[in-house]
Amino acid sequence: MSSIINTKIKPFKATAFHQGKFVPVSDQDLAGKWSVVVFYPADFTFVCPTELGDLADFYAKFQEIGVEVYSVSTDTHFTHKAWHDASETIKKINYPMIGDPTGAITRNFGVMIEEEGLALRGTFVINPEGEIKVAEIHDLGIGRSAAELFRKVQAAQYVANHDGEVCPAKWTPGEATLAPSLDLVGKI
Repeated sequence: MSSIINTKIKPFKATAFHQGKFVPVSDQDLAGKWSVVVFYPADFTFVCPTELGDLADFYAKFQEIGVEVYSVSTDTHFTHKAWHDASETIKKINYPMIGDPTGAITRNFGVMIEEEGLALRGTFVINPEGEIKVAEIHDLGIGRSAAELFRKVQAAQYVANHDGEVCPAKWTPGEATLAPSLDLVGKI
């Protein structure tokens, strides 16, 4: 399997449930801004609402740093609406919930479980140029943390804006970064 880091996202068109409406979403909507695309297996399940609810709680923070969040499953946008109407946790969601019933988007990001027609838990951070800067894929039973995703987005944005600097483990804004050089070799 080859890495998708620094590759451009593939074109797509879909329909999302977003703030009470069905809206078209395409790769063009991601252009020109930072985006997070979060794949999950299915609506009306168990781990998924805990993750999506956690992401909903952080959504305003993502918006403050210029990031749009999109969730994607192989359910339809109609199913997303039904889940939204039925679940107090999912009612908190203000980001677009993309339906991918053909699995085209899910396959484009390499997270389709073909035998089941479901997505693995995939998280992708995409820069304004449409390049994937963070890719993380989990097995179905392992939930993700919106706080850690937020930190990774902040680090990706920092590195993009500060040529020659890199962010060490657990870096958060305001902490020291590193400038890779011969002088640092073997001293960290």
